[in-house]
Amino acid sequence: MNRRPARTRTVSVALAVVLAALTGCSAGAGPAATPPARVGETAVPAPTASGAPVKALGRSLPVRVQLPAAGVDTAPTGPVLELGLAADGTVEVPSVADADRIGWYDKGVTPGQTGPAVLIGHFDTVRGPAVLKNVSRVRTGDEITVTRADGTTAVFRVRELEQVDKDTFPTAKVYGDTERPELRLITCGGELVDGHRPDNIILYADLVATRAA
Repeated sequence: MNRRPARTRTVSVALAVVLAALTGCSAGAGPAATPPARVGETAVPAPTASGAPVKALGRSLPVRVQLPAAGVDTAPTGPVLELGLAADGTVEVPSVADADRIGWYDKGVTPGQTGPAVLIGHFDTVRGPAVLKNVSRVRTGDEITVTRADGTTAVFRVRELEQVDKDTFPTAKVYGDTERPELRLITCGGELVDGHRPDNIILYADLVATRAA
């Protein structure tokens, strides 16, 4: 899984060279394998200022992620993982043992803060389907809900789905500064090539509501 990291909320991020994590997108073959990981490159206009903007939240770690369109609710599998940088400069990914969990890139903002919060999960691994195995069911307009450690909830609406070759990962678009709270959810995609998926699937979402504890 290839995710080019940026330093916290700055586009002048040196755009570090990132290598594919060998365990990040490895997948099994045969009858139990997941279907091709593919989404249409669709987008809808960003929310307009027709209503009052949603106020950004303060910093608080994510503890639960729900994406009903893809059948995702991380509550039964444990808290959201914290992911940093590996020794080679790549963004860490959940381990194969944690393939049913989603991780948050902890060098960036938390979901609900101004800026792009980044979540990462597997599509599949050598053990079979993983937490984002049904990402192809997601459409623009679907909601992603993140419950935070302080009890508040941040609700995001998917604005764009993008599938890209890992060699052309849109680093600045994913990790660059934004003027409002946004969310990125990243997984692997594409047909298997020598046991690995060559693409990344990226969901871009905007904060549309918050709920108090």
